[in-house]
Amino acid sequence: MPRHFVDLFGVDPELANRLIDRALELKQRPAGERPLLLQGRCLGLLFEKPSMRTRVSFEAAITRLGGSAIFLRGDDVGLGVRESVVDFARVISQYVDALAVRTYSHKTVEVLAAAASVPVINALSDAAHPCQAMADLMTIRELRGALGGQTLVFVGDGNNVARSLAVGAALFGLKFVLACPEGYAFPGDYRARYAAAFPGSPLTLEHDPATAVRGADVVYTDVWASMGQEHEAESRRNDFTPFQVNETLLGLAAPDALFLHCLPARRGEEVVSKVLDGPQSQVILQAANRLHFQVALLEWLLAGESSAGDRP
Repeated sequence: MPRHFVDLFGVDPELANRLIDRALELKQRPAGERPLLLQGRCLGLLFEKPSMRTRVSFEAAITRLGGSAIFLRGDDVGLGVRESVVDFARVISQYVDALAVRTYSHKTVEVLAAAASVPVINALSDAAHPCQAMADLMTIRELRGALGGQTLVFVGDGNNVARSLAVGAALFGLKFVLACPEGYAFPGDYRARYAAAFPGSPLTLEHDPATAVRGADVVYTDVWASMGQEHEAESRRNDFTPFQVNETLLGLAAPDALFLHCLPARRGEEVVSKVLDGPQSQVILQAANRLHFQVALLEWLLAGESSAGDRP
């Protein structure tokens, strides 16, 4: 059975730590010393949603390991329209060694993983963004040296990024706080699944952003309306305006608090430029670490435990 990376609920703490350790290790290696463990291997990229960071970081990651990538737009495939998801999964498995999928419905990723005979990676769905969350946690670890005991406050919607970050926080021993307006908290099915998986790490919900951020070690935000929610943009703007991360709000966090954003940002909406470009912002390092985490992930998915033999 192939390994898959569908969401962080399926990752245990030991593996999560190993992946970040490996990503940080490989990041430090000069170009000539990187292990080309995936020579001749091909990564398929199926994107129903556009992206710059996700596409380029995955293409660069497989290239660093000696492999190559093939990019497919959603219209090229027409999942569920031109052919069924199951049929596509069975056929694409004959052409590529792994498949990264950026899609709307999380169910699509689950069906692909069930039908494919190669590893399937969730490169974003409406329910989870596990690669983003792991790169974010890698960034905090790189800057702070440890993850456990810190408080991460996500200011915004209980969206796919927030959901994966909350699970990642539980895996690594961080306290996670969601600061959002009424009506934008995590859905009930997610809260139930989280509670069953992490009974000792309760989710904290706060509707007052100032209270949520006070003393935080990491302040994170994202756009107020994601792709597919454009029709809600105006109402969301009205609801989320008090939750803008500006200098005043960030000033309530710990003096050395990190500011993170998965990008792209809408400057002047969820965050002001003085914060996004300020000394506490680590958004560029965070974006760079998408590449480095995905190198480690692809190595684990396709080279398996053989990668351990490459360690110095």
